[in-house]
Amino acid sequence: MMKRVCIPHEEYLERIRKASAMTAEKGLDVLLVNSTESDYANARYFSGFWPLFERAGVAISAAGDAALICGPESIKFAADVSHIEKIYPSLYYRESANPSYPEFQASTYRDVFTGIGVRGDHLRIGVCSMLDTTVVMLEGLKECYPDAEIVDAFDMMVNLRSIKSENELACLREGFRIANLAMEEVRRKLRPGVTELQMVGIAQQVIYENGAEYEGLPMYVFSEKSTTHAISRPSYRIIEAGDLVQLNLSAKVDGYSPSIGYPVCLGKLTPEKRELVTFGLEAHQWTEKQLKAGVLAAHIAKDYYQMFCDRGYRDHFVYGPCHGLGMIEVEAPWMESTSDYVLKKNMTFQIDTFVSGSTFGLRWEKGVVITEDGFESLSPPIGEIYELDV
Repeated sequence: MMKRVCIPHEEYLERIRKASAMTAEKGLDVLLVNSTESDYANARYFSGFWPLFERAGVAISAAGDAALICGPESIKFAADVSHIEKIYPSLYYRESANPSYPEFQASTYRDVFTGIGVRGDHLRIGVCSMLDTTVVMLEGLKECYPDAEIVDAFDMMVNLRSIKSENELACLREGFRIANLAMEEVRRKLRPGVTELQMVGIAQQVIYENGAEYEGLPMYVFSEKSTTHAISRPSYRIIEAGDLVQLNLSAKVDGYSPSIGYPVCLGKLTPEKRELVTFGLEAHQWTEKQLKAGVLAAHIAKDYYQMFCDRGYRDHFVYGPCHGLGMIEVEAPWMESTSDYVLKKNMTFQIDTFVSGSTFGLRWEKGVVITEDGFESLSPPIGEIYELDV
């Protein structure tokens, strides 16, 4: 049996140590990160725990102690997988059916914080991510600590997660390896008369057979009009001869979620489609040439947008050239015209070149890691324009 690619226990402990030091440096008493089932990354980053139905959180003290917070039904599940020993079940993290669990003795934030050595009332509490912190969580925090100062700590998690370790890169490379196998198999079996969802089923079989723990994102198999969707889900639409089909397939490995994307035509591309597909590939390859440590992200994003304008494709522009890659397929930081950060070695990105037409769209996408003098592709090469003989 091959050795499973994963994040070792010691790396989780090191993450907690780094977060604790940052918490102290920022004058916070405790860092609280919250996650949902769909965006599990912050809590899983420290604990290895990915909730389902319920939510999850991790509290880290400035002194270095940590606790995992889960919903009432996840106690045994969390204990089986967590890299954090202290686990507190709380009603703040219960499922959306909103059960009251009248016989259950739930933990409050005060119980959790006291359990990791954080005492007092006038605390400075860093919270990340506010987008994943529900009203119930936030109101519970205010109820337990009415005199506390609650600080948005989003930047702390971006700083921690942006630079990848060798173990993280190994998980991403393995995910790309598996996703590429799925791309090849779907492309091989793609034909007129199948539905988008049938092709998703083929992709799912491949990724699970080859070691993925889950899809890295809902599999994208879109045809014709649905290829205009920047974000969407596959449907029962029957794929027909002449259709442009967008594939974006992914494989999750120990939480890390890369994807590969490119367009495939069932038959010959029309002149209009060929023009846009070719421009998208050129824009993708242009982006590659800009990437290296020390470059300001905003410069790349501004020049990328200007290229769309100069080539007459302003109306086809949707978003910037890259977004962060890691435990969620789209994670911070994005690369936008307002991005004031500099690219650093071992930052990982998806080069995500989406071009939206009036009746069709396309995406060229792969993952890279930034190096001192450029980038390393984490996935097999992409760039061939596929016109299938149907």
